[in-house]
Amino acid sequence: MNPLILDTALYEDVPKGEGRLCREMAVYGLLRELGIPFKRMDHKPMATLEACQGVDEILGIHMCKNLFLCNTRKTRFYLLLMPGEKKFRTKELSAQIKSARLSFAPEEFMEEYLNILPGAVSIMGLMNDKEHHVRLLIDEDILKEEFIGCHPCVNTASLRLKTKDVLEKFLPYTGHDYQIVHLT
Repeated sequence: MNPLILDTALYEDVPKGEGRLCREMAVYGLLRELGIPFKRMDHKPMATLEACQGVDEILGIHMCKNLFLCNTRKTRFYLLLMPGEKKFRTKELSAQIKSARLSFAPEEFMEEYLNILPGAVSIMGLMNDKEHHVRLLIDEDILKEEFIGCHPCVNTASLRLKTKDVLEKFLPYTGHDYQIVHLT
């Protein structure tokens, strides 16, 4: 068992706020407001997909990569959701979205636009992008899954959400649309 997983219990309720960051509690509040049910598990900080090994089995999901990217001039920002087992190929994605060479976006933009820190990149951060600086890109294979797994803007918990709820309730609330991409 992964030593970062302290407890395999799954919760469907909003946790007590004691010891939790406001950004995490805001996610739970919004999910409740939008009527989006979730399953949650708490764990030690998990900043990489490799560290999350075992979380996917407990939550009953396929873990996805969440990458925060930008173009060379740092004028366009993207959040890419892709299957965890796929390799990220900059050239392949750049061609599809007709953007100059992509790279990982600097930490300060992640915090400014999504109110998250490295290791906690999540689609939930779009709730904080009120001015729509970040464009959402979703690999087509993610859309075939019944559930999406993500962090609630912190890397000490993981959520399981219905993909349909994310697409039909959460994204319309945030005002973000998405582009489907095909990554090999």
